[in-house]
Amino acid sequence: MNLKVSDKVLISVFAALTAVGAFIRIPIPFVPFTLQFFFCSISGILLGAKKGALSQIIYVAIGLIGLPVFTKGGGPQYILEPTFGYLVGLIFSSYIIGKIAEKNKKDLKNVFLANIAGIIVIYLIGVPYFYFINNFYLGTNMPINLAIYYGCFITLPGDIIKSLITTVVGVNIASKINIRVA
Repeated sequence: MNLKVSDKVLISVFAALTAVGAFIRIPIPFVPFTLQFFFCSISGILLGAKKGALSQIIYVAIGLIGLPVFTKGGGPQYILEPTFGYLVGLIFSSYIIGKIAEKNKKDLKNVFLANIAGIIVIYLIGVPYFYFINNFYLGTNMPINLAIYYGCFITLPGDIIKSLITTVVGVNIASKINIRVA
């Protein structure tokens, strides 16, 4: 991937915005409600699949090297946090959203479906990781139905609302500026 200076700046900005989104949160049991997905989604919509995913890779990498950009800090030990799977999910989510949105980033329906696909990807990675770490590392003996409940169903309504907002914001920004995703 050949990146221009403007690409590097935008990728860095979205990595930073995702970090900021970690601190805009509503605490709920086990998995906090944050704005990380909002910025992950916008990065996919505006930057495209590869550059959007790269912004999220940078965000996760910065947290893993020790900068406190995750909801509970940072450092390599964060891999053992039950919610780390959701952070990995942001990378794949941004890629999927970008891939789908690249087809027509000015169409509300297309971008909304891209966001829903992105949420599904986050849950497909985050919930099993949440279950695994809770049961096999922390030894909390959390049944799968509770992992799904706390890891998905409690946050799902908020994520759908964020998807609607992100869709409108992303489409409006995409229609007003011209960021090339190639």
